[in-house]
This record gives sequence, C-alpha cells and structure tokens, in this order.
Amino acid sequence: MTVQITFRCPPEWREVLPRPVSGRQGLPDWLKAMPQEAHSALIGQDVRTVKHCPPFLDAMGGGWLMPLLCDVAVTDGPDFAWDWDLPPAAQNRLTRSPISLHVSAQLDGVPFAEPGMAAIKFNSAWTVEVPDGWSVLFTHPVNRFDLPFRTLTGLVDCDAFSHGFVHFPALWTDRDWTGTLPAGTPVAQLWPVPRGVEAVFGTLDGEDADKVEETLDRIGDARGGYRKNFRAGGG
Repeated sequence: MTVQITFRCPPEWREVLPRPVSGRQGLPDWLKAMPQEAHSALIGQDVRTVKHCPPFLDAMGGGWLMPLLCDVAVTDGPDFAWDWDLPPAAQNRLTRSPISLHVSAQLDGVPFAEPGMAAIKFNSAWTVEVPDGWSVLFTHPVNRFDLPFRTLTGLVDCDAFSHGFVHFPALWTDRDWTGTLPAGTPVAQLWPVPRGVEAVFGTLDGEDADKVEETLDRIGDARGGYRKNFRAGGG
C-alpha cells in the first residue's frame, strides 16, 4: 500500500529552503563509514556490526527527515545565531526564525529536563499532509545520538492539520557542543501512521506454533535469515 505524503512551503521560499528527505537519503556519514565487521575481545573473534542489522538500518532509513532551515552558529551558553537572506513571503504571519524556545516552566515536572531548563524549538516552513484517517509521528532522528540535542516526540493529525506548521521542541543535551549546525541537519523524523488500529491477543499453538518453529529455522539456517526471508523487498 502506498501512502502519499505532501510537503508544501511558501512559493517565495521554494528555492531557498532545504527540503525534507527520505530517511535513506539522509543516512549519516558515520553509518556509511562503519566497518561491516569488528573484532570482539570478549569472545575472541570478529562479529558483524549493526551495519548488518536490517531493523537498525530500516528504522534509520525509513520515514522522512525534517531539516534545519539554515546554518545556525552555536556558542557557549548555548547561544544561537543565524544570518540568512530569506525573501519576504506573502503570508506575513510566518516565522522567519529557524529556532525559537519554550520557557522552562513548560517543562515543570518532566523528569528528563533539568530544573530551569528551557527547550529550544526547531521551526519548520513546511506543512505536512497525509490521507484521511492517518496521523504523523514526529520524533528524534532514529539512532542519531551524535546530535547535540534530543527532539521530543509528538503525534499530529496531519490529515486535518494539513495546512498548519508543525514545529519541533527539543532539549539541548550537549552543553559543551559549539560550532555550526548546517542547514539541512535532520531535526525530526516522521512516519505516517494509521488511526483506528485494534489489538487482538492469542496464543502460539497449533498452526501458529508450527510457524514459530519454521521462522526460527529460516532465521538460523544461514547468515542474514531475516533479511533474506522476511524483510520487505529482501536483500
């Protein structure tokens, strides 16, 4: 089943803004540079790295990555600064800032935020539309713990909220990080998800028990059992 997702931006900014890209297009350089195997001193032999793990790769390569709108310089504090030549837009209520903030009081009682810690907010200039009956899950880019921030997770009904802008609150977690976050840095990853899913509970007996044994055999017979036999598209 193909689900269409539509991104829109003001026409005046079409040639200026970095576009959302698929997760596969936005895989980080460190993943591409990883070795296929590494030596484990614990067990005394070479082992395959996570570069051989299809669920790890498919999660990072799935969905769509929402970009930082322009270069942002980060200095001690942290303090954020940017300078970009964004033309005027006919819709004059749109923010022209790539970053804003949520005051610390909005995080009172949140266990993963330090007392008095404000959250930054990565602003987006792209609306997101999905078909009726679908929502969009926005979260931190998968397995991207190398980024100096952690984007908080949210679920938005982008079938109805198809012409509003979803922005991305985040905690700046690496207080020692300074430098420039380049335009296009992934600040959130999104997946369309259907609404109205119901759970059914059963037991693994009879035909289902047989299928468990068959699955274990197909996984264990050779390297890459999941990838060759169960991964969508194989390979």
